[in-house]
Amino acid sequence: MYAKEECRHRAFPDIIVQIRTEAYMSIINMRPPIIAIVLTLLAASLHWGLHIGETVWFSMPWAGVLLGIAGFLVMMWAWSLFKQQDLALCPTAKTEHITTKGPFRFTRNPMYLGMVLIMLGLSLYFGTLPFYISATVFFAVLNIVFCPYEENKLAEAFGDEYMHYRTRVRRWL
Repeated sequence: MYAKEECRHRAFPDIIVQIRTEAYMSIINMRPPIIAIVLTLLAASLHWGLHIGETVWFSMPWAGVLLGIAGFLVMMWAWSLFKQQDLALCPTAKTEHITTKGPFRFTRNPMYLGMVLIMLGLSLYFGTLPFYISATVFFAVLNIVFCPYEENKLAEAFGDEYMHYRTRVRRWL
């Protein structure tokens, strides 16, 4: 009886891990730009379509525009480096080597950082709750799902080289 009970308790966490892994992979397969677009469209729909949260909380339109432009420039700078070095953009694709040039000297995730800055720019521009929530959810998805997935993948592929880079350069800023 005891052995059966122990086995049942041990299997329960395995099921949770399996469900969590499958859920994470389904999110990872969606791609961050698609997630950002969906969250932004959802925020816009709640704001203008359903008039939910259309009360302005904190709006600084010019700061939002500048932050959004800065985010776009950081994202495109990193994207162009990936293209120049023929690196895959897809998080699940095999990585040939680690790049530490350009914005990768300051952040390990400049494309993600750029997308978050764009969404924060939209939040500051419109200043309403749905946009702030969408930016927060997007950051959380990147920080909880995408970044750990990619960090583990790179640690397995590049070992000490990646771990040294990881100790020198922060995940975000």
